[in-house]
Amino acid sequence: MPTLYGVYRSRAARNIWLALEMGIEMEVVPVIQGYRLPDPHASGAPLNTQSPDFLAMSPAGAVPILRDGDLVISESVAINLYLARKYGGPLAPADLEEEAQVLQWAFYGMTAVEPAALALMQAVMASPADVAGADAAAAKLARPLAVLQAHLSAHPYMVGDRFTVADVNTAEVVRYARARPGLIDAYPAVDAWLKACQARPAFQAMWAKREAEPA
Repeated sequence: MPTLYGVYRSRAARNIWLALEMGIEMEVVPVIQGYRLPDPHASGAPLNTQSPDFLAMSPAGAVPILRDGDLVISESVAINLYLARKYGGPLAPADLEEEAQVLQWAFYGMTAVEPAALALMQAVMASPADVAGADAAAAKLARPLAVLQAHLSAHPYMVGDRFTVADVNTAEVVRYARARPGLIDAYPAVDAWLKACQARPAFQAMWAKREAEPA
């Protein structure tokens, strides 16, 4: 059974969502981000990204990581691509062409969408809100959201006209842009697709556990 190290309030959420979608039995070991603790090195501190035991597995000191036998994988999108390839089924690429498309959207999401979307969410959540930072991040999202709008206007999902790992990976980076009300509304195909992804029972189950986890 693979073991995932991380917490729901981290990028591990996308791995847990995929595992629930695919019916993968996976142990989740809570590892909190060190920056969220007053002193991550204190005696009695919970297992965190600065704990020596965790750093021995993940020198980068970041969650999530997946251990599957002797294999240790970092980077949440890489973990999802591995799980989809290993367990197969309708969420996995059906052939080489679909695999190329899944990789294409994975790289696009990580490079063109996630940095600006994450910056937007962080700016909106800042106290007080960083309005200028949010405006700058939203401007950077205009082009990638237009790309997704064009694609999703012609296709119900990212790859193969069915829900796949590509939708999990992409939806979880687009989700950050929801932090600015009305932004996604300007891209109706993206909005409808994201709502459909997040209405799935597996996402709802993951999200309920995320909400129940201490902030």
